[in-house]
Amino acid sequence: MRTALKIGFSFGLTSGVITTLGLMVGLHAGTHSKSVVLGGLLTIAVADAMSDALGIHIAEESKNHGNTNEIWESTLATFAAKFVIAATFAVPVLFMPLDLAVVASLVWGLSLLAVLSYALARAQRVPPWKVIGEHVVIGLCVVAITHYLGDWVRVTFG
Repeated sequence: MRTALKIGFSFGLTSGVITTLGLMVGLHAGTHSKSVVLGGLLTIAVADAMSDALGIHIAEESKNHGNTNEIWESTLATFAAKFVIAATFAVPVLFMPLDLAVVASLVWGLSLLAVLSYALARAQRVPPWKVIGEHVVIGLCVVAITHYLGDWVRVTFG
């Protein structure tokens, strides 16, 4: 895979999983509302995908040594990966009770992160368990923090 596509895909997938899980868990803890969680997921799929794509675009431009086609490849790959990954989290919310959908989404998201981490570790020839562990622990920290933040918002302002 071309470097520009790898950059966009790996960034988009990682951001799609972490941001979407964080938002989903926080909104669930704060509202327990299926419509609020679904609205948040769809908003993330569009707005945050565009934001991340522009962020990658500007970061690549700031290097002053990438060619324009590669910059646009990274930009579009970031948008596509983030949009598709974030949108997949809406599926369990649409077809399952919300509590079960959140659990299914956690399993789905952390599995995606683990598979990407495994592929990265193999490409770098480092022990996969270290890379997978590091990335999954960071994901779980985001989930825990956003859960407690959602609880705090519900108790404080609900």
